[in-house]
Parts: sequence; C-alpha cells; structure tokens
Amino acid sequence: MTKKTSNTMWGGRFAAGPDAIMEAINASIGFDQRMASQDIEGSRAHAAMLAATGIITDSDAEAIREGLLTVLSEIEGGTFQFSTALEDIHMNVESRLKEIIGEPAGRLHTGRSRNDQVATDFKLWVRDQFDAAEAGLIALIQALLGQAEAGADWVMPGFTHLQTAQPVTWGHHMMAYVEMFGRDLSRVRDARKCMNESPLGAAALAGTSFPIDRHMTAEALGFDRPSANSLDAVSDRDFALDFLSVASITAMHLSRFAEELVIWSSAQFRFVTLSDRFSTGSSIMPQKKNPDAAELIRAKVGRIYGANTGLMMVMKGLPLAYSKDMQEDKEQVFDAADSWMLAMAAMEGMVKDMTANRDSLKAAAGSGFSTATDLADWLVRVLGMPFRDAHHVTGTLVALAENKDCDLPDLTLEDMKSAHEHITAEVFDVLGVQNSVDSRMSYGGTAPAQVRIQVRRWKDILK
Repeated sequence: MTKKTSNTMWGGRFAAGPDAIMEAINASIGFDQRMASQDIEGSRAHAAMLAATGIITDSDAEAIREGLLTVLSEIEGGTFQFSTALEDIHMNVESRLKEIIGEPAGRLHTGRSRNDQVATDFKLWVRDQFDAAEAGLIALIQALLGQAEAGADWVMPGFTHLQTAQPVTWGHHMMAYVEMFGRDLSRVRDARKCMNESPLGAAALAGTSFPIDRHMTAEALGFDRPSANSLDAVSDRDFALDFLSVASITAMHLSRFAEELVIWSSAQFRFVTLSDRFSTGSSIMPQKKNPDAAELIRAKVGRIYGANTGLMMVMKGLPLAYSKDMQEDKEQVFDAADSWMLAMAAMEGMVKDMTANRDSLKAAAGSGFSTATDLADWLVRVLGMPFRDAHHVTGTLVALAENKDCDLPDLTLEDMKSAHEHITAEVFDVLGVQNSVDSRMSYGGTAPAQVRIQVRRWKDILK
C-alpha cells in the first residue's frame, strides 16, 4: 500500500498541513497502535448499530465490517503501514478502510467522535488488562498455596523490625502473602466492575442528534451499560487511574516479597534456594548466585508508581470535556501494565521453583529468644501473674540468658527460679519452637492446623 504523507481527515478547516514539529508532538500512533484490535472491535459494534437503527444501509455496514476485518488481519500480520501524519490509530484504521472499501468508510464515523472513540478503545484495552491481572494474581496465589500447604508445620522465625520476634510456620508466612494478593484480586475485580460503562455514542461531548442506540453498542462490547453523561464519558480517565492505583498496591506487595526473597536467599540467612531459572551469576565472582529476578521486581515499583503519579498530574487541572493533554494517558498505562504483568509472572515462577531450606529455618526459629512471649504467657496462665509482671520476669530471664550466652531453653530450673520462685519444670514444655507454633490456635494464627484451614478456605474461594 502507498505511504500516507498528510492528514486530510480533519476536513476543510485548515489551509495548510501541520508543521513537522507539530506533527511530531501531536501524533500518538507510535504507542496507541497497541489499541488496534479494540479500535476495530468498537468500530464494528458502532457500524452494526448504525445499520440496525437505519442510519446507514445494511450493505454499507457489511462493507465496513468486512473491511475492518481486512485491516485487522493486516495489522496482526505485520503488513499494515502506520503513518505519523494520520496521528493516531483511529485515523490510520479509517484511512486504510477507505482505501479498501471506498465511500462507505466515510459513513462509519456518523454519530461518534474521536473523543468517545478513544475513550471506548482505552477502556476496552484497560479492561483486558484487568482480566490479565486477575489471571496473574490467581496463578500467583495458587503457587503460594502450594508452598503453604507443603510447609504448614515447618517452623521459622517471625520478625518485627527484622529482629526475631516469635516462631511462626513457613505456611503461615506464605499465607500472609496470599491474603495480600487476595486483596489485590478483590481490588482488580471491583475496579473492573466500576469501569464497565460504555462511552461510545457520547460523541465529542454533547451526544448526537442521530437516533443511535447506545445500549446496543454497550451490550455488544461487553459493557454493563452506557455511561449516563456525555461530558463525563469523554473526559473520564478514572478507570486508568484505578488501574494504576491497583497496580501500584500490588507492585508494593510484590516488592515486599521480593525484598524478603533477596534477604532469605543470602548466605547469611539461607532460608530459601531460588532456582537457576530465576537467578544469574557474576562476571568475576564464580561463587555468586544473584536473585536478579527478585531485585528487578523490586525495582518495577518505581515505574508503576511513576505512571500513577504522572497520570494524576495530567488530569488534575483539566476542565471538561476533552483536552489534548489526555493523549498523555496511554504510554504511562501501557508501560505500567507491562511492568505489572511481567512482575507477577516472574514472582509466580520464583515461588513455584523456590525451595525452603527447612533445617536453616528451624535453626533460626529457636534463636534470638523467640519463645520469650511463650514464657510470659505461661507465667500468666499457670501462675496467675499479671501480664506486666510476667513481662518483667521474662525480661530478667532473657538478660540472664544473654549473660550466660545461651537461649532460654538452655537455662536451668535454678536459673528460672532465681527470677521467680514458683516457676516449675513445666515451663520448659512451652519453650520449644514447635510447641510454640502448635499452641497458636487462635483463628488466623500460625498453628499448622490453622494454616491448613486457611489453605482450604482459599482453595474454595478460587474454585
């Protein structure tokens, strides 16, 4: 096909074509061609509606439908020639359609504007990305459930301030991320439902005088309903901001987990071994196995947060309805979507492939006086002490163990009695890490039985 060098689609308003600099800043085809399939889907629905309402003939609608399918096949086959002079995906498709079918192509734009057209295309694209995000989150949650079920009773240290706090189980730690990503899944579904209104037919900003059927096009495109205000329909980008907001929160969760994997896979921790598929070596240090996938996931947050902030800044001062500023919405969302989907897929792969080093986890679980709280609870439960008094006695025993360079279970009964004379040998039953985690049977606690309850609950949720 011949190269398009000028845009005559504007009509007769302008005497001269755009300057090269204006053309460069005005064009969006370099990035919005990603919405080609959505643009053609919207146009097909619009043409079918125009025919059904008698605005165009059935023969014109059929020619448009077949022509659009030809354009789509050219784009998908890589033979379509995109033109910067034609500005955007909408004009590129319409121009090529005219070359293919002639005069009927000019009737396609009846009853709509590029304003509602781009809003519709972008919504369809974002909706597809929400669906992809839902699938990615479900796959990641299932990978975490597999780890949690396998290690429901493997003890490990739980941390606060990255200091040993209390023993927990590997399964319990994995289930914490299931809950995080589960909330992300809910946010994805809620945002998708909220955005599912069709802008098509809002036209430039005021609607149209043609007797269009917006409910018909909304239904054809899988929307729940047409948007109720034409001004809002063409100026709204809340759906894109919702997408970036959900992506930002999910990316934060991914980054937190990535940080733990970086720490856990270090020689100092040895809690996990990451597979070779998600690690790299060093160009100079042959012993190195670097958790690069986790580190890159951690870094992706910056791009996603930047996109979220960037679009907020684009939208914050715009009067109704459409302004060209809104052309700057897509690149940021496209980049954030790419980063989000890649990060989720990489994390799923790492979780499925990683091996928890059970011996290292167990050894670390008993260090750092991790059962001190169990000792305090025993003093309250068995000796009837007020918790604050039990806290003081336990602190005294921790200090004694530190001075003797041992852990709490290594103290003698005489050592224990030096802090409180009524302590008995029974106290040693609660100082083992396995006993500690087994006792945490409150709902949502770390006890293996509770972990397995939550695994089953999530399996039922995902059915």
